[in-house]
Amino acid sequence: MAQGEDQKHLKNNRKQNQMPHPIPPAKNTPASAFDRLLEVLNTLREECPWDKKQTMLSLRHLTIEETYELADAILENDLNEVKKELGDIMMHLVFYARIASETNAFTITDVLNGVCDKLISRHPHIYGDVSVANEEDVKRNWEQLKLKEGNKSVLAGVPESLPALVKAYRIQDKVRGVGFDWQEAAEVWGKVEEEMQEFKQEFDVSQEKAIDSEKAEAEFGDLLFSLVNYARKIGINPETALERTNKKFRKRFTYLEEQAKADGKELKDMTLSEMDSYWNQAKNL
Repeated sequence: MAQGEDQKHLKNNRKQNQMPHPIPPAKNTPASAFDRLLEVLNTLREECPWDKKQTMLSLRHLTIEETYELADAILENDLNEVKKELGDIMMHLVFYARIASETNAFTITDVLNGVCDKLISRHPHIYGDVSVANEEDVKRNWEQLKLKEGNKSVLAGVPESLPALVKAYRIQDKVRGVGFDWQEAAEVWGKVEEEMQEFKQEFDVSQEKAIDSEKAEAEFGDLLFSLVNYARKIGINPETALERTNKKFRKRFTYLEEQAKADGKELKDMTLSEMDSYWNQAKNL
């Protein structure tokens, strides 16, 4: 019996008799471990009812979820969780490539060679004769090379679906790569103060006049954008900073809820002063 026919016969026999599939053993090198992942994923795609049904579109929201879980693990500095989430994302990447290969669109080999080729071409200071003095030179070269490769705009690489705060940071970082940036952080802070005054003019509740909500929203957007710019200028990632504050608030408010419950109190019946007492306890922990 030919090898292909033999494998087909074994597969059909396994299905008929509900035989468990052989478990590929763990490997000791990156290349062989990656091959093991490919083998497992290919088997699941061919034999698991759930995996058979998946499409790129059906996997999309799951990939986004896994990416956020990785981001959370990084913020918590939970390296064991980082390892697990990296594995989940790696599986998704291989899954997309497998789906694409079924219509001859591309394969995982094309994906890997493609990213290697891009990294080589974008690092002429490593794989060519270009000289750079620092990180800023590398970023400028990167953006210029992207334009030469066909990008119509420096901002073409900023996904429209990014959350607004992340998108603002990426837009500002992109244009910095071609020299469109303030020279000093103090200049950016001056812009923040200017935008704050313009927002206050549109949203001054002390004046007895109707507030133009559209103008106020526009000015608030300008204020946020300038604050993001200032954060970037002084080396703060605003998304990371805000998420750390979110986590801090949730931790303190959870403490407030738990302590109030332990004391037999309902939040809806408590005064703000009573809540503040628990809040301050949480801050002191």
